[in-house]
Amino acid sequence: MATGPFRDVLMVLATVSTGLVAGLFYAYACSVMLALRRVGDETFVDVMRRINTAIQNGWFALSFVGAPLLTLAVLVVDALAGRGVQALVAVAGAADLFWLGVTVRSNIPLNAMLERAGRDRHTDVAGVRIRFEQPWNRWHLVRTVAAVAAFAALCCALAWR
Repeated sequence: MATGPFRDVLMVLATVSTGLVAGLFYAYACSVMLALRRVGDETFVDVMRRINTAIQNGWFALSFVGAPLLTLAVLVVDALAGRGVQALVAVAGAADLFWLGVTVRSNIPLNAMLERAGRDRHTDVAGVRIRFEQPWNRWHLVRTVAAVAAFAALCCALAWR
């Protein structure tokens, strides 16, 4: 099976989509969450709920789902072509699956809790923020490091090809 240009296109798309996710996570970690740290509880809960709603769109989904799928597609194409697994692409794929798992197991449930709590006018907003902010930021930092590692591994795989 000839993989040349097809594999190269997949590799570039995997790298770009992973870079977009890593960049988004990084931007949250070093700007959005730092800015929100300084606002009141009601504003924090309201803004995070709005962000969580706004980010659920097709453009974000393309990179969010595309990053791990495209990286895994590169691994499959390499395996089918008998090239063997390129270690850096495998590392990137594992890191992609890791940040995706962290997101699904930790950040999304916290977002859902925030959404449910934010609907009730009698909610203890300060308590909601306490239950949300620190755990969400901790898990967000973990997934940010994993996404940046995946991006770096794919960049190196492109450069050292």
